[in-house]
Amino acid sequence: MSILFKEIDSQPSPIGTISLRRRRIPVMGDQDIYEVKLGDEFLMSSYFVDGEVALSNLGLAPLAGDNLSVVVGGLGLGYTAEAVLKHANVGELMVVEYLPPVIGWHQQHKVPLGQVLTDDSRCRLVQGDFFALSATQEGFDPEAPGRKLDAILLDIDHSPRALLNDASKPFYSDAGIAQLATHLKPGGVFGFWSTDVPDQPFTDLLQSVFSEVQVHEVAFHNPFQSEAATNTVYVAIL
Repeated sequence: MSILFKEIDSQPSPIGTISLRRRRIPVMGDQDIYEVKLGDEFLMSSYFVDGEVALSNLGLAPLAGDNLSVVVGGLGLGYTAEAVLKHANVGELMVVEYLPPVIGWHQQHKVPLGQVLTDDSRCRLVQGDFFALSATQEGFDPEAPGRKLDAILLDIDHSPRALLNDASKPFYSDAGIAQLATHLKPGGVFGFWSTDVPDQPFTDLLQSVFSEVQVHEVAFHNPFQSEAATNTVYVAIL
């Protein structure tokens, strides 16, 4: 196998084969680029993390006070979680990840941020279906059913329209978003990352449940296309 490419792990999952790869692109120097794929579909790359970091920073910006409790839906390569932990007023972070292999990559330090997350006593990796947990009264914390949170940040589906699995479709409805809001404290925040341009129907949906909705376009350079690209971050305040 070429030193420019290595498949670190590949395992079956309920929604397809999940794989972790590392590559180097000579024209970009000696930087290792980590990629996660689900079947033939790219989920994320360590080369493009601006949107994930912005989700954390923009999502936590409206919150005051200390010892914030935060849930991140989707672990991926850990960049959303790492950005949350850089906020000193975060007291606890639960990262809900559906696929056990992804949690294993971090626990075994097969990804760059694995040790960063597992060594931080504030961070807990929870195996579970974010969407199924959101639909329950018990919520996301198996150790404290029904607890309310300061922020819930979601980075799983590509957008409200481009879903990784049709099972999450009920979440993107009046009932689904209203149920999610029951897991937040008054003034709590729901943040959502999307690879697509701002979606007005989704914004309208958030506005029907939350008192304030901010829509941020996050620009970054895409060297593969030699042009600017954008992600969208929605911040909904209860």
